[in-house]
Amino acid sequence: MIMDVTEIQKIIPHRYPFLLLDRVTEIKENEYLIGYKNITIGDNVFQGHFPGHPIYPGVMILEGMAQAGGILAFKSMGDMTEEEAASKVVYFMSIDGAKFRNPVKPGDKLEYRVSVLKNKGSIWVLDGKAFVDDVLVSQAELKAMIVDK
Repeated sequence: MIMDVTEIQKIIPHRYPFLLLDRVTEIKENEYLIGYKNITIGDNVFQGHFPGHPIYPGVMILEGMAQAGGILAFKSMGDMTEEEAASKVVYFMSIDGAKFRNPVKPGDKLEYRVSVLKNKGSIWVLDGKAFVDDVLVSQAELKAMIVDK
């Protein structure tokens, strides 16, 4: 299954400049999701992080990872209609063990690989990893809950 940015926006409420996932390339419900964001010098964050030495902020990597995890959780909740999805939102409860291994720079393709560690009802525990050219750049354990808006 492939989801472009238009399909992604039907599931999560984020919009430019805070939509941090360009495409979902693979998803297996209740198991894993693979998606990516193309990092460009045109991203607003590079105006201040850091002029002359652009590095994509770690907090943005974690947010993109969380957005990918939110899509995985939504898609794993069964055959939810667009209307049902629009009435719900994913709240992240915790991000644990976050690590940043390598800097991410303009021109990189930041690939998110998120897998389900545990699910009980509306609570999801996810293992998130981010890669550039198959090199691990960041990782974290994410806990989220899907709730009515």
